[in-house]
Amino acid sequence: MPDNQAPNHLAEAENTPHAGMPALDASAAEISWFEFAPAHLFYTPISLYCMWLSLKYFGLTLPTNVNPALPYSGLVGESKYTVLNEVRGEARDYIAPYIRRTKSHDHTNTPIEQALKEAGLNFPLVAKPDIGMRGTGVQLVKNNTELGDYIASFPSNADYLLQEMIDMEGEAGVFYVRYPNEAKGTLISLTLKYFPRVTGDGKKTLKELIMADPRAGKLSHLYLERHKCALDEIVLAGQSIRLAFAGNHCRGTIFRNGNDYITEEMTNTFDSIAKSMGEFYAGRFDVRFGSFADLQKGKGFKIIEVNGSGGEATHIWDSRTTLRQAYSTLMQQFRHLYAIGALNRKRGFSPTPLLTLAKAWWNEKKLTKNYPITH
Repeated sequence: MPDNQAPNHLAEAENTPHAGMPALDASAAEISWFEFAPAHLFYTPISLYCMWLSLKYFGLTLPTNVNPALPYSGLVGESKYTVLNEVRGEARDYIAPYIRRTKSHDHTNTPIEQALKEAGLNFPLVAKPDIGMRGTGVQLVKNNTELGDYIASFPSNADYLLQEMIDMEGEAGVFYVRYPNEAKGTLISLTLKYFPRVTGDGKKTLKELIMADPRAGKLSHLYLERHKCALDEIVLAGQSIRLAFAGNHCRGTIFRNGNDYITEEMTNTFDSIAKSMGEFYAGRFDVRFGSFADLQKGKGFKIIEVNGSGGEATHIWDSRTTLRQAYSTLMQQFRHLYAIGALNRKRGFSPTPLLTLAKAWWNEKKLTKNYPITH
């Protein structure tokens, strides 16, 4: 291969790291000591705290009563398609366009090419499971061949979304809370998401760059399988390769606490969007943007996903966050959820029965283990 020719698998990599984002604090530790701790250990104190809240508010499943507009309030097992459809009116202008398909019905439904055309969708597209959390099964598909491969690897009788690829580097998670008796909600968390990258020197392979990177080397298990087709390719000098596409910390994306950047204009915009969803009181909006200054003004962004009460105030995964601060944030979040759920119960809404909730959780678990690899 000539020296001035980019490797095939790496030719389309972007070369502007973190464009439109506040500068990444490089002085922070690569990862926090608890960031990748086993979930059953990390969340045990939160589970015990939720048991106490259940006794205080007389309801074990009150978090399923937070957002009556959503299935199970978006706690678990909800359809992304159904949740996005709840955004109404002018607020829909903020939503990245999407369609839903069922694998086993693709041959009987509107042909996929026609469905994409009718929705105004073109490659590249983001393919993702309709039910699932933490970025599981999310892939960028650039053409019909990659889409066909994604569909072929998807479990039968399961739904998936095809969504417009928002070609902007900035991504954030915005957690919103409003009590039913309040006129206006608040933003309790802003997480800035930085996609990890390595930069070529014209000598090292992608694998060598990953292993030599202070942070990526510690999380190589997240990246090597994902980039197995390109690991032995030399990366051109100055070429920046993004290692993760899905904006989830457990997939290797770098999270930073952006709470100090929250503005009144941002709050007003997300309050308006949340209110367009009717009985929606708490959850996280995941957004893409090209200019952080515009995001602070409450404009210039697209919503790629809405998470209900199962969403998390993800700024806790900033490596600068202490364990005490992380638990304090999560406990505050669950206090909101139980209190809102109790208020909605007084308003006549009923929490999801425990058995029904368990079945939804189990269904999601079964689906998740069969989803394609996450990019």
